[in-house]
Amino acid sequence: MIKIHKTYIATLLASVLFLSSCGKDKYKLVNPQEDVQIGVPVDEVEEFVHPGILHDVDDLNRIKQVVAEEKQPGMGSYLLLKAQAAASSTYNVRGPFERIARDGAEGNTKNAFEQDFNAAYYNALMWVITEDEAHAKKAIEIINAYSSTLKEITGTNDNALLAGLSGFHIVNAAEIMRYTYDEWDATDIEKCEEMLRNVFVKELTAFFAREASTNGNWGAAATKTMMALGVFLDDTAIFNNAVRFYYTGNDNGTLRNYIVTEEGQAQESGRDQPHTMLGIGCLAESCEIGQKQGLDMYASLNNRLLAGFEYTAAYNLGHSVPYIQWTDITGKYSNWETISAIGRGEFRPVFEIAYNAYVVRKNLSMPFTEQVLDRIGPEGASPYNDNVGFGTLLFYSGE
Repeated sequence: MIKIHKTYIATLLASVLFLSSCGKDKYKLVNPQEDVQIGVPVDEVEEFVHPGILHDVDDLNRIKQVVAEEKQPGMGSYLLLKAQAAASSTYNVRGPFERIARDGAEGNTKNAFEQDFNAAYYNALMWVITEDEAHAKKAIEIINAYSSTLKEITGTNDNALLAGLSGFHIVNAAEIMRYTYDEWDATDIEKCEEMLRNVFVKELTAFFAREASTNGNWGAAATKTMMALGVFLDDTAIFNNAVRFYYTGNDNGTLRNYIVTEEGQAQESGRDQPHTMLGIGCLAESCEIGQKQGLDMYASLNNRLLAGFEYTAAYNLGHSVPYIQWTDITGKYSNWETISAIGRGEFRPVFEIAYNAYVVRKNLSMPFTEQVLDRIGPEGASPYNDNVGFGTLLFYSGE
């Protein structure tokens, strides 16, 4: 990716400062009981901007303009989106299903519904970009099919994770189509709302109410999707509850409990790097929804999420970073003695969203994240339904 590069000296200095600031005397573990929070929004959302999950009107217009003008680096990301089979207006829907699951008796639906939900979102984006109504009809076909059929998330363990990861794609698709395509029938929209409440809101509400028992990517995924559901359903109670969970929830997936040190160590850094990137990506997607609705969640805890991205980027670029053992919220996931090299250097497409938020919008510095983006080029698809991907097109708003 071509952006304005930092000089070698500046990057080297940033590396030295990052590592030198992490001696044991300065390496501060977050106190999860601490009440002081920097940047926590005082006011709750009382009404919504639409469209307003990941993409508002200005975003959609910018995305469309990038493609019309073949403007790099976003155009490169668009070509990767366009090449996806699930982005085709002739995509063959593999469902719908009455019950979906990641494991158990209905576990064989996993790949199919994940691709269908991706296809709904991708075709919604392609509709906005190309104005080809075939894409709009495909997105609506998928949403309507599941709205009329899907009754339950089943499985033996991963129900909340499914709701958090996969639900995010279909609700984003629905939000885009509701506010850009007049031909979506009002009765079908009501069916979509009913399905989202009865299946996804129900599952995630139960997750929020349970005692913490999972790694943090679960809670981070649940948060972004509950916020998204609140927007689409025009339900401020759902939305505001999810925002409160992001800050104060007793779960590994909250900002404070996922980025466990001021220097940016993540709760799953000792587990492996793919799950860590999934987790910080979900936190960034929550912040982006907040941004669309007037909340600066990115700034919270003195830009703690920025530190999480920089720490993860630095380690995966090959730098040494400090690591400390601690006791997590559950007491189950803090036995990793060292940072994990599993998946090291296998970058997921989650960095552009944070780079745009902190560097382009806020004029802050993320030298390691910038190096990641320069290395991987325009972001493409995310594995499975984990994050939305294609961030260079969807989020980068610089020149």
